[in-house]
Amino acid sequence: MSSDALLIDFGGVLTTSVFDAFGAFCVEHGMERDAAATCFRHDPESSALLVALEKGEMDDATFEAGMSERLRGATGVTVAPDGLLTAMTAALQPVPELIDATRRIRARGVPTIMVSNAMGTRSYDLIDVDELFDHTVLSTTLGVRKPSRKMYSTAAELAGVAPERCLMVDDLEQNLSGAARIGMPGHLHVTVPETLARLEQEFGSF
Repeated sequence: MSSDALLIDFGGVLTTSVFDAFGAFCVEHGMERDAAATCFRHDPESSALLVALEKGEMDDATFEAGMSERLRGATGVTVAPDGLLTAMTAALQPVPELIDATRRIRARGVPTIMVSNAMGTRSYDLIDVDELFDHTVLSTTLGVRKPSRKMYSTAAELAGVAPERCLMVDDLEQNLSGAARIGMPGHLHVTVPETLARLEQEFGSF
């Protein structure tokens, strides 16, 4: 074994792509596929709404009301605010191979920690969090979001493992760069076979 603890993202790793889910939502509601992603990336007010939600500074209903208005302003399409978070992530699907790998790695006695920027109070209904993880490190709890170093240092402390002996798995390079600032190795999740191979390399056959 090369690593002593597994730190792993939720959306886009244990599930299908969050951005693909946003795209499916937009198409279903008559918008361009990248409308929501464009708002989050280029509209300061939409970005501020997402940051406040993920840091636990804003409740779901307030985010939904604000984001519904931002989407209407950007696209001319009116989407009801009630249930908007659920609608935006409805296309997310669990990735059974990586969920099973996490379960098996934990069963071998390796600490497993979910490190996630939470998007809504029902973000994790797709998985059995208690079965998969010894601990969770959520942005809403800490009041910071990845790539803040606090997310990764807190996870390492909970695992009881030095940062350099942890492996952080994420689908965003910027988040792995944040982990690297405290000496924590990372794996950029692109495909399931590649990530499974890296997990086997780090934690042995499972």
